[in-house]
Amino acid sequence: MIIETMTMVEFEEGLRATRTVLVPFGSVEEHGSHLPLSTDTIQAYEVGKKAARLIPLFVAPPVHYGSCRSTSCHPGTISITTGTLKSLMKDIVRSLYQQGLRNVIILTGHAGGSHRMALQDAGEELLPELPELNIAVVTEYELAYHEGKSIIETEGDSHAGEIETSRIMHSHPDLVKGCAEREFPSFPPGLLVRNKRKYWPGGVWGDPSKASVEKGRLIEDLVVAKIVQLARTLEAFKE
Repeated sequence: MIIETMTMVEFEEGLRATRTVLVPFGSVEEHGSHLPLSTDTIQAYEVGKKAARLIPLFVAPPVHYGSCRSTSCHPGTISITTGTLKSLMKDIVRSLYQQGLRNVIILTGHAGGSHRMALQDAGEELLPELPELNIAVVTEYELAYHEGKSIIETEGDSHAGEIETSRIMHSHPDLVKGCAEREFPSFPPGLLVRNKRKYWPGGVWGDPSKASVEKGRLIEDLVVAKIVQLARTLEAFKE
């Protein structure tokens, strides 16, 4: 059940089938010279929509903005503060709760450390406030990397590399513009730097040349299966 396309009557009827909702979080962030700025959002939203075809599940409209630090100097990245991100997530979950939803999966396609921690902090703060809430915060990339280990050839592949290029080649092939070169960032250990692009010029963390449509399909299906499993776990969870 894709919330943005539903009427209020359909939403009300949907509550009879499930009280579970997935909220996709993404980013507007560079993904090399070959992938769209919305790559993170696309991946999380596609997984949610596919999961909703398999089980009763509400899928909220995606949040397109995230906290992006490592890529803040690259063209096209539009970042929000972690404070804004936390407030946004909490407001969305409070409203979903008010509408009758009780099991919430926050699925973030952006895996930046500060971004992920802000979402986890927001979830922790909501638990004592909303007594019937069950909530999970999961990173789409980490699910893809863990579940797709037998498929991925590039060790340490992460951002705009083999995994994400394969995913977009599968779901949105028209948005893939060629193939960027293999690259890994060279940030000095422990140091905070102003000019982040100096240490990561191409914005790729991995090897896009190893990507394929079939890998993208297989990895996406594995992530969808994990989300379905997580939804069922949340629905059965009691404290």
